Amino acid sequence: MTNYYFSTKKMCVGYDGKPLIKDMEIYLPRGEILTLIGPNGAGKSTVLKSIAGQLRLLCGKVYLEESNLAEMRAGELAKKMAVVFTEKLRAEMKSCRDVVATGRYPYTGWFGGLSKEDESIVDEVMELTHITEIGGQEFERVSDGQRQRVMLARAICQEPEIVVLDEPTSYLDIRYKLEFLSILQEMREKKGLTVIMSLHELELAKMISDKILCLRGEYVEGFGTPEEIYKADFMERLFGINESSFPGNTKFLAYIRQMMEWS
Repeated sequence: MTNYYFSTKKMCVGYDGKPLIKDMEIYLPRGEILTLIGPNGAGKSTVLKSIAGQLRLLCGKVYLEESNLAEMRAGELAKKMAVVFTEKLRAEMKSCRDVVATGRYPYTGWFGGLSKEDESIVDEVMELTHITEIGGQEFERVSDGQRQRVMLARAICQEPEIVVLDEPTSYLDIRYKLEFLSILQEMREKKGLTVIMSLHELELAKMISDKILCLRGEYVEGFGTPEEIYKADFMERLFGINESSFPGNTKFLAYIRQMMEWS
């Protein structure tokens, strides 16, 4: 286990005591990007919430190096892990910069005041994520795509070692999808950031990920490098894509295979 920064052991996740996915074994070196893929309802968000501690594990353990996440204090974990989920943040009357600055909460003490160093980190992260120009705008009034970048900036302000993101590119157009993912890659390369996220855009997952985790059914369907996972027969089985999916339109299936470059 000491060879990996993030790992799970016999992790079982679900709701109300009912297992959804069992016996998950994930091993990830520091500074790698892991992407969860699978059909809607496969449990990607459930897995991410369980890793982040927002859902209680039904069994098993999650480790950062040799530390069990369930045994870490909240303040200690906040300095290690940041989370960006799709739930809407309530931030009435707060500017975008105010929201980004709340990412410094693990370091600001009881009264939440920002030091000059904290302010400098906020400025640096806003520039990195290209939101400086909207810093003074009310968070509730900016676009969904801009909010998503603000939330990424907030997470980066925590100076985490690992960040967990649920469908972070869902509300972004293609330019900002690529920009968002390039920021994650830059943070990985410069600061050794480890990333665990879910994506619907399979071509982007293939492009950015070091490892892919495939979910469908009660157990993990596949775990490996993009080269190991992105094979025509496996991906079609994972997503239930076949000739019967498009009756009378085999050209559509051929187009999908060509577009996604399975083989």
